[in-house]
Amino acid sequence: MEGEISNFMTVWTLVVISLTYCHTISKTVPAGTRRLLAISPVIVLFFILPLSLTAISLGGLTSFFIAWLCNFKLILFAFGKGPLSPSRSCSLAYFIPVACLPIKIHNPVESTKKEEGPCSEINERGLKSPMNYVVKCLVIVAFLPAYEGKVRVHPVILNLMYLVHVYVGLEVSLAVVGAMVRALTGIGLEPQFEEPYLSTSLQDFWGRRWNLMVTNILHPAVYLPVRSISSRLIGRRWAALPASFACFLVSALMHELIFYYIGRKEPRWEVTSFFLLHGLCVAAEIAAKKALAGRFHLPRAVSGAMAVGFILATALWLFLPALLWCDAEDKARREATAVVDFVKRTWSVLGYSSIMKASR
Repeated sequence: MEGEISNFMTVWTLVVISLTYCHTISKTVPAGTRRLLAISPVIVLFFILPLSLTAISLGGLTSFFIAWLCNFKLILFAFGKGPLSPSRSCSLAYFIPVACLPIKIHNPVESTKKEEGPCSEINERGLKSPMNYVVKCLVIVAFLPAYEGKVRVHPVILNLMYLVHVYVGLEVSLAVVGAMVRALTGIGLEPQFEEPYLSTSLQDFWGRRWNLMVTNILHPAVYLPVRSISSRLIGRRWAALPASFACFLVSALMHELIFYYIGRKEPRWEVTSFFLLHGLCVAAEIAAKKALAGRFHLPRAVSGAMAVGFILATALWLFLPALLWCDAEDKARREATAVVDFVKRTWSVLGYSSIMKASR
C-alpha cells in the first residue's frame, strides 16, 4: 500500500504541473485548434497516468477526475468554453481544483455576465449536512455482518446491498473531496447527488439527481454540439433525442475505460449495454412526453417506483456484473482491511506515546 500511495502522490504532482502549464499557455495561445494542439500532450498524459494506480479507492477516483472530468474540461477550455474558459481572470489556485475536481459551477458553458472570474460563479449552497452522510455510512456498516456471512444471504439481496454500497461510497467519497476543496479554497459547493432514490423518471434520475458533475460536463461537451447538428438535420423539436443518446454513448465508453483502469481486464461491454439501454429509454421517454404534450401524467409515486425499479433491475443485470468482473469486491475488501490495520497501528502508537508521557 505504501508503494501505491507514493504512485498516487507522483500522479497528482504531475497533474498539478500539467494544469499549471495549461493555465500559463492560455495567456499566449488563443482559443481554438492551436490551443487544443498545445494542450493535447496533457490530455494524452491524463489518460495514461491512472495506469500507474491499482487501488480501487485511489485509482478509481483519480481516473474519474483526470481521465474523464479534467480531459473533457480541457477540451472545452481549448475552444474557450466550459468552466475553465475565463482563465485569464482566474488565479491558478482556482484553475487547478476547478479543472480536476468535481466542483459544480453556475453557467459553465458561456457566461454573458462580466465578472471578475469563475470563482464568483460558484454556487454557495454548500454540501449536505454531515448527518446525511453519517446515516448513509451507518447503513453500509449494517451491511458488514451480511457480507461476512454472504453464503447465507440470497444473491439478489446481496447484490442490491452492493449497489447501495457503490452509491454511498461514491457519494461520500465525492463529498469528502468537496469538503477538502472547500476548506482549502473557500469555494462553496453543491452536492453531487440529489437523493437519486427519490427520482420520478429516468430523465429526473440521470439529469437532476445522479452524479451531477458528469451531467454538467456532458451537457456542454456532448449534448449541445449534437443537438445543434441534429436540429439542422431533423428539426429542433426532436433534436434532443440524438443529443441525449449521444451523452449516454460517451458515458458508456468512459465507464468502460474507468472499469479497465480498476480491473485491467478485457471489457465485456456489459456496462456499455447498460448505458445504451438507458439512453434508448430516456430518448423514448422524451419522445413520449413531447407527443403527449402534458395530456397524461402518471402519479409521481407510480412513475418513481417504475423508474427506480427499472434502474435497479438493469443495474443488477448489466452494471454490477461489469463492476464485479473488475474484482472490485476483493480489492475493496483488501483496501478496507489495510485502512483498518493502519488505524489500529496509529492508535497503538498514539496510546503508547500518551502512556510514556504520563509516566514521566
